[in-house]
Amino acid sequence: MSEKTTSENFRSKVVTQGVQRSPNRAMLRAVGFQDEDFKKAIVGVANAYSTITPCNIGINQLALIAEAGIKLAGAMPQMFGTITISDGISMGTEGMKYSLVSREVIADSIETVCNGQSMDGVIAIGGCDKNMPGAMIAMARMNIPAIFVYGGTIKPGHYNSRDLTVVSSFEAVGEYSAGKIDDAELMEVERRACPGAGSCGGMFTANTMSSAFEAMGMSLPYSSTMAAEDDEKADSTEESAKVLVEAIRNQ
Repeated sequence: MSEKTTSENFRSKVVTQGVQRSPNRAMLRAVGFQDEDFKKAIVGVANAYSTITPCNIGINQLALIAEAGIKLAGAMPQMFGTITISDGISMGTEGMKYSLVSREVIADSIETVCNGQSMDGVIAIGGCDKNMPGAMIAMARMNIPAIFVYGGTIKPGHYNSRDLTVVSSFEAVGEYSAGKIDDAELMEVERRACPGAGSCGGMFTANTMSSAFEAMGMSLPYSSTMAAEDDEKADSTEESAKVLVEAIRNQ
């Protein structure tokens, strides 16, 4: 029995192969493709980076790592962006009316790019309440090889020998309103609650979903609990890219 062989670019070949696709290839050359790249799988990197929220501020670096990992694994990455709405920032304002619907916009944007460009697979990198499920919805709709990379949790802030999260700031508002703390303590909590990049530090929406995604097999084992600023998150992102390319090869 002969060994079964499969094409790595089983979807993208419709835009890269044949005489009629010479104009398509001409455009792809302008974004970095060389002669030998047109037979490789094209892998989308859905990058949810933004400076809107700490949940997503570290994601661009992870997207660049994923891009390099895809190339190292022998495929061609194509990076594109999607949006973010921060529930934590828009809470208590008219902006919350846009939060849930943003999930559908995110899903639509990822599906639109991947199917519009006939990509062979996608790695999505998210870290906030709506771009995480938005990415998963898109993956389910498209049914192509896909993997999710969680941007990672934020590290705790510290004040008066106690750990802080963004919830500490919400609680401090209540304590201030009840007259239990003064202006100075309220400001100290505010200044220290969110010390850097990463999603809200606790089993809130983002960290809960990252755990669920890992349990579903849509993220690498142990990746859901890594902090955004730790080296292991970067290493896991690179490994995720390699695993995805192998999944594309195996269809």
